Amino acid sequence: MKLASLKGPRDGKLIVVSRDLKRAIAADGIAPSLQVALDTWERSAPRLAQVYRELNEGSPIGSFSFRPQDCAAPLPRAFQWADGSAYVTHVELVRKARGAEMPASFWTDPLIYQGGSDSFIGPTDDILAADEAWGIDMEGEVAVITGDVQMGMSPAQAEPHIRLLMLVNDVSLRNLIPKELEKGFGFFQSKPATAFSPVAVTPDELGEHWREGKVHLPLLIDLNGTRLGSPNAGVDMTFSFPQLIAHVAKTRELEAGSIIGSGTVSNADRKSGSACLAEVRMLETIAKGKPETPFMRFGDKVRIEMKLPDGSSVFGAIDNQVKKYEGPK
Repeated sequence: MKLASLKGPRDGKLIVVSRDLKRAIAADGIAPSLQVALDTWERSAPRLAQVYRELNEGSPIGSFSFRPQDCAAPLPRAFQWADGSAYVTHVELVRKARGAEMPASFWTDPLIYQGGSDSFIGPTDDILAADEAWGIDMEGEVAVITGDVQMGMSPAQAEPHIRLLMLVNDVSLRNLIPKELEKGFGFFQSKPATAFSPVAVTPDELGEHWREGKVHLPLLIDLNGTRLGSPNAGVDMTFSFPQLIAHVAKTRELEAGSIIGSGTVSNADRKSGSACLAEVRMLETIAKGKPETPFMRFGDKVRIEMKLPDGSSVFGAIDNQVKKYEGPK
């Protein structure tokens, strides 16, 4: 099934969305928000699935046209947002561009950081930044939303606790990253609010394209209407989502509504293009000695989407425009 959150209440208003993303119906009679649905999943999910079936079979009373611009992120705020770097070929490229060797452990032990989760960007909302010199970049990713995960679960034990999947635009301020990492304490200012797709879907919506804990479909990234890349999210993903969840849950429990990201989708075959500008610039540095492509500027538009082979959109599209932040009002 496909679920979304209308803007309004701080945690959004839960709606069920048709498979073709054309119709929707309020689900607040089952759960007022997606977080409440996740907290009561065993009871809520069967009822939501019934509404989803009825919506796909016709236009039940109370249904309305689905408009992504009316949506917040599926979880407008979350108890946890942990982003990985599951595409190790991407990490390897980053280090190669700056002449650094990559530790062998990167292939066996996932990299994960904890991002800000108290406020997310809606799928069609603006990316606000005060200064272009900060190096504004997109990062096209896939993410899962979990149910409750017990500490110490194995990947096999963790997989059934994957409730939903989404697309991600993990906005990065690249020129702020180096000084933060020099301090040895990780990202903070360089990782502003993250954007998510208008719709979150249950794994069964992906059919055969969801296997081995990975999404085997191209992620389509456009910048100002030009295709930047279409790397396949199931190719070169060194760590599956169950592996990422097990890694995060090694020393702590995960509560329902935790979001785990894949990191920038990247393929070793560079013909598929890139899901972020940093990777484009790294390839230019390796080939030409210096980067040529600029980071995003005010007015730039980024679109991130994933489609089935028949051309239908799975999650709807993230459509963000970069705008100058004028300061608190």
